[in-house]
Amino acid sequence: MNSVHSDLKVAIVVADIAIVLIVGSLLIMLFRRLKQPPVIGEITAGIVLGPSLLGLLPGDVTGFLFPAELRPHLSMISQVGLLLFMFLVGWEFNGQLLKRRSGSVASVSLSAIALAFTLGIGAAALLYDRHDVVDGERVSFGYFAAFLGIAMSIIAFPVLARLLTETGLARTRVGALSLAAAALDDVMAWTLLAFIVVIFGAGGGGTGTLVAVLGLFLLYVALMVFGVRPLLRRLVARLIRGGTASPFLVPLIAAGAFLSAYATSWIGVHAVFGAFAFGLVMPREPRALLAESLHIPLESATRLLLPIFFIVTGLNVNIGALGWTGLGELAIIMVAACIGKLVAAGFAARLSGMNWQESYAVGPLMNTRGLTELVILNIGLSLGVLDGEMFTMMVLMALLTTAMAVPLLPKGLPRAPGGLFGIPSVTVPFGATTTRRAPAQGDAADSAPTGHEVPSGKS
Repeated sequence: MNSVHSDLKVAIVVADIAIVLIVGSLLIMLFRRLKQPPVIGEITAGIVLGPSLLGLLPGDVTGFLFPAELRPHLSMISQVGLLLFMFLVGWEFNGQLLKRRSGSVASVSLSAIALAFTLGIGAAALLYDRHDVVDGERVSFGYFAAFLGIAMSIIAFPVLARLLTETGLARTRVGALSLAAAALDDVMAWTLLAFIVVIFGAGGGGTGTLVAVLGLFLLYVALMVFGVRPLLRRLVARLIRGGTASPFLVPLIAAGAFLSAYATSWIGVHAVFGAFAFGLVMPREPRALLAESLHIPLESATRLLLPIFFIVTGLNVNIGALGWTGLGELAIIMVAACIGKLVAAGFAARLSGMNWQESYAVGPLMNTRGLTELVILNIGLSLGVLDGEMFTMMVLMALLTTAMAVPLLPKGLPRAPGGLFGIPSVTVPFGATTTRRAPAQGDAADSAPTGHEVPSGKS
């Protein structure tokens, strides 16, 4: 009987995954017709299959399709895809972006993150009294405000990179500046979030525990930079001798990302930071061979596994429970989120020498959040910093601000379609193209690799 019951559980989980992939694919195709990035379809699929829409039908359809006792299994599977995705995000981060137009990049990024973080704290002050208790435990205003500030500040770097390529802006001044500023923004936001998670996780253990966790985290960072990084260079060199990659390359690198995620989780920092950090220290050369032999297989795995993360998120989103008060709070969140990026980034771009049309375009691009936002929100939910209602409002904010980006772009912007540097463009996590293109004249100076290409430069 137990064997049959176990087999039935497996069958239901597999069927759930099939449903998620089918609904996600259909909505991606629908939103593509509306000139929206695939992540909009993915997030919407999770919301549609959750209590917000499917749950409104009689008979508890959501509960039937996604039984509560099986949701932890879906969550564990989704974490595998999420960790692979975060590894790819870290691997695709290119520090060379920050060296081009460093003054403009710093001014746009710092202005956007400073105002967005400040407005996030302001929104937290207005909303805290209704969301200060989570699962019977009172959350301090400091943690609540910090999470909202970071959530307002973050940019979905991979989604932005994909959007720039699809709109023909990747090879323009607007695209290069936006992508570089987003890279710096994300580095600062993720670093700040890591320390907030460390402090929050160690808060119950007193000052001694906090010092121990911080010390272990700094030791981990040093080990990654000075130990793991050179070891990875030697390992990759051994596994790709003679211009061909060993079949062990993908499993060994994936195992390294998972072990790094385990290490940060054991320390007291969320597992996503470990996978992200492993990507940061991963070698980028030989570029084309690694793109074909490592990046594309891992990206393909995320395309299968990551949609499960969206349904796990969607099952925690209940729009119907917001009510008029919740919708009013959502309006406050939307205003804070949009002003923080549209105004600050736009004016900073203008002061850096861009014309009004170009600087206006930087704002909506820097307001793109998408999947990266959901990662942060799920961390906040799992730590008990955000309640279900606040989580729902923040997910809707991520969806709406990302959907606004393309419609808000001004008409007549200079476009330069095509990939960059004539290398294969590998999208994350929504598809891949491997068509080579000869570099156009004048490519190099203001070009910047999109976030869905294996970055150039040494690791």
